[in-house]
Amino acid sequence: MTKDELKIKLQELFPATIPDETAEWLTINLAVPDFLKTVELLRNDPVLKMDYLFCLTCVDWKTHLTMVYHFTSTGHRQPLVVKVNLDRNKPEIQTVSQIWRTAEFNEREAYEMFGVNFLNHPDLRLLILPDGWEGKNPMRKDFEDPVNMIKL
Repeated sequence: MTKDELKIKLQELFPATIPDETAEWLTINLAVPDFLKTVELLRNDPVLKMDYLFCLTCVDWKTHLTMVYHFTSTGHRQPLVVKVNLDRNKPEIQTVSQIWRTAEFNEREAYEMFGVNFLNHPDLRLLILPDGWEGKNPMRKDFEDPVNMIKL
């Protein structure tokens, strides 16, 4: 599948979503309510078959958080990036760990570093940080570390 074929298929499935072609990989932006049903369709559609989630991360823009998911099809070798903006004060999104098991640890990392609550996650707890760091979210731009005096 070529990038152009992927773009055409995405426009057929999601006419309201306009793929962004400014980066190397095709990118679509989704709203939180549309996220889970859209990624399930990306995974299960026989043409797309986005069966591999190879990166999941969060970006802090000071005004909001953005979840960024990188998918690819192991059969077609065509990557796709999905971005979802979250409310900074209550960042919540459905987990995709029931669809791609690789998401389980990545979601735990985004939870502890950025404070993103992954709804229906099977084991949402700290992954790297020691006990007592719950809710401190050290990768957020407003995090202040009194010991190392980090301020962004």
